[in-house]
Amino acid sequence: MSSYYGPDESASDIQYERNFIAGDVIVGTAYGIQLTLWANCALFLWKRRKHSRLSMLLLIYMTTMLLIESLFVAVEARTLQFIYIDNRNYPGGAMTAAINVIFYATFFLLTFLSDLLVLWRCWVIWAASGQRNLAWAVITFPIILLAASFAMGTLWTLESSHPDLSMYSALPQAYGTAYYALSLGSNIILTLLIIGRLVTYRRTLLENFPAELASHYISLATVIIESAALYTIFAVLFLITYALNNPTNQVWLAVASGCQQIANLLIIYRLADGSAWRQDTLSIKTSAIHFSGGSVRPLSTNINSFHIATPPAPTERLGPDREAKVEARRYSAEVV
Repeated sequence: MSSYYGPDESASDIQYERNFIAGDVIVGTAYGIQLTLWANCALFLWKRRKHSRLSMLLLIYMTTMLLIESLFVAVEARTLQFIYIDNRNYPGGAMTAAINVIFYATFFLLTFLSDLLVLWRCWVIWAASGQRNLAWAVITFPIILLAASFAMGTLWTLESSHPDLSMYSALPQAYGTAYYALSLGSNIILTLLIIGRLVTYRRTLLENFPAELASHYISLATVIIESAALYTIFAVLFLITYALNNPTNQVWLAVASGCQQIANLLIIYRLADGSAWRQDTLSIKTSAIHFSGGSVRPLSTNINSFHIATPPAPTERLGPDREAKVEARRYSAEVV
């Protein structure tokens, strides 16, 4: 029989520690993807900052989220070092140390701010029909759930940060389960509302839009991104395993948190690229414009809303000034 060289811990503790390490690797991987998406979104939004105030608001929002996420990732790594290296034999387990308050606080802020983005997108998609009062009525219940989740999340963060408690202690776990259930419940409702509304828009889009452009607004990728369904799936897995005190909850927590931020950035990327749903998507007549990259963008046919320059003859050679003017006019035709 081979000798045992592992830690002198229970099988349950060892299993949890394995999942903590796996979760940390996933957090780092997701953070790299987020940095790439943030850079692309920031470039789009910065170029359009003079054409839309929304661009600057989104840039501020996602930069704030990136800063919080960066702090979350740093604290995640520091916590593992604190638990498994610096205080391996801490009485009662190093997870009860007060350093975890930053971990809980950043995670809570990321989740709540992400929920607000999905709430806003739900309102925009429902308001696209022109019925803003209906849109407000539809999101009333999710707003109540988010307010309740904010209260429970605050209690969860405060209780989990006590020196003699952790997120797996009885009271914090009860608060945490309630908080995440409310947050996830609002996300599921918002996801279903968005998906349902996009399905009801299908006929209108097919009747009034060119086929290729209509499919762009109701494609499977559009539904998944606009509804943040990517996050909802893994959040359900985390909530189930956390409530059952299953060690794999740390893996699903890392996956859900990473997917939530990636889903947010995908939504913002579509907004920056001008291909996301807007309040006036159904109220304007559009035509499909094909660019060299193969993308299709909706352009308003209202003559007062943009200018399109007549392309020069193939044999005409443009000077630098002329090229700049043509490019500026082509850029002004884009709908952000």
